[in-house]
Amino acid sequence: MRVDDVKVIGVFGAGTIGRDIAQVCARSGYEVVLFSRSEKTLSKALAMIRDGPFGLMRLVEKGRLRDDDVEEIIGRIKTTTSRSDLKDVDFLIEAIPEDAAIKKEAFSYLDKICKEETVFASNTSAILISDLASSVERKDRFIGMHFFNPAPVMPLVEVVRGALTSNETFNLIVELAKRLGKKPIEARDGPGFFTTRFINAILVEAVRLFEIGVAGIKEIDEMCKLAFRFPMGPFELMDLIGLDTVLHIACL
Repeated sequence: MRVDDVKVIGVFGAGTIGRDIAQVCARSGYEVVLFSRSEKTLSKALAMIRDGPFGLMRLVEKGRLRDDDVEEIIGRIKTTTSRSDLKDVDFLIEAIPEDAAIKKEAFSYLDKICKEETVFASNTSAILISDLASSVERKDRFIGMHFFNPAPVMPLVEVVRGALTSNETFNLIVELAKRLGKKPIEARDGPGFFTTRFINAILVEAVRLFEIGVAGIKEIDEMCKLAFRFPMGPFELMDLIGLDTVLHIACL
């Protein structure tokens, strides 16, 4: 598959990162099928895409979009609670919680219903891509595409090959990431890849320093921002990404 063949992108999961990925794709001109089992989650996703802190209306306020643009972008996003509605997408990215068994079940189902040429990607921040790819037949068309929170703002996409990922798939994802306005950088497959392993060291050390009384939570956050130019401190980051993600990172 060539990047020009990608017209419709499926996003499996409409939580924080899933809805942000959907927003990025729709703003870049792609039709999007956004899946969640919950209508409530999908309604919240559309509301956040429009009016959230990194939503489209913020760009209107900054003069970077018009009101008509917002309606056009949101109009490209079809929401669904039926997994079967993803069967005709050209590219699919999974963005559900960091549980290998749940991800594998989803990919196994999707592998059976999606077009043969459809490329699968996981947004996992830590699980081996080769492990997730074991759940599908299309192992050559399976890859890691790790966006960062908040996806509408953060430029990096960490691209991770599985053991059997083809060069064609890798090149497709690199070019697609660029068309989404992102900077793709390759990392080798391994628990946590590069970015998660690196941030793990910072988060764990921040907790240890707090525990032994070197500084308080607010003070550690403030020092990291002032001394290292971090956009947010380690404890602020842990609040943002959630306890489940923090615990998963800590187990690497």
